[in-house]
Amino acid sequence: MKVKTILVSQPEPKVENSPYFELQQKHKVKIDFRPFIHVEGVSAKEIRLQKIDLNNYSAIILTSKNGVDHFFRVADEMRYKVPEGLKYFCQSEAIAFYLQKYVVYRKRKIYVGPKDFADLSPLIKKYKDEKFLLPASDQLNADIPVTLNGLKVDWTPATFYKTVMSDLSDLADVYYDVLAFFSPTGIKSLYKNFPDFEQNNTRIAVFGSTTQKEALDHGLRIDIMAPTPGTPSMTMALEKYITEANKAK
Repeated sequence: MKVKTILVSQPEPKVENSPYFELQQKHKVKIDFRPFIHVEGVSAKEIRLQKIDLNNYSAIILTSKNGVDHFFRVADEMRYKVPEGLKYFCQSEAIAFYLQKYVVYRKRKIYVGPKDFADLSPLIKKYKDEKFLLPASDQLNADIPVTLNGLKVDWTPATFYKTVMSDLSDLADVYYDVLAFFSPTGIKSLYKNFPDFEQNNTRIAVFGSTTQKEALDHGLRIDIMAPTPGTPSMTMALEKYITEANKAK
């Protein structure tokens, strides 16, 4: 069956040269964007109930841009003046650069991992006498506590924001040829909003093994998978599938 419509369960890209827009033009398909999940900040009062006092930490571990935004939001709500000597350990370069939204980059102590959280280990180990705070979501990646506990450093996880399922009731009567998912929570959101969802001819695209597992656990048929050696991105996986599907008469 040909693909004419795709729903991507993420916000619409803000850059004009997004591969999704190129895909849309090249193959004359309609691509809509709708986040199936969204992030909500946890109040300073709730964070105090977690027994978190920002004054007690000399280093912050940042694993996402959300972590950056919500750390500085909470600091503001708590009227905590972020000291210039605070150390920032960032999982990636993109997160480190994002810090510039809040601090003068060249005046801060910022340590950057190449990509994966485990890559930060040598840097954290080097400063093992610091007291680390990890402002994160309520769905902390399981390998993070394992890595930090293995380093035997003094660290504290804190929930600064939560991943919440979005209300999708307005999509009840809308049909798409392809639904693209990027997290297990996105799949859960689909079934929370539409408990009686039946796949039928809808093609399901998933990114990552945990999303794949969640889809399979719900009995979904996976038609498009990324990343793979030949299709490292979702857009490449979609393009490969569309090329084949739309070629048929």
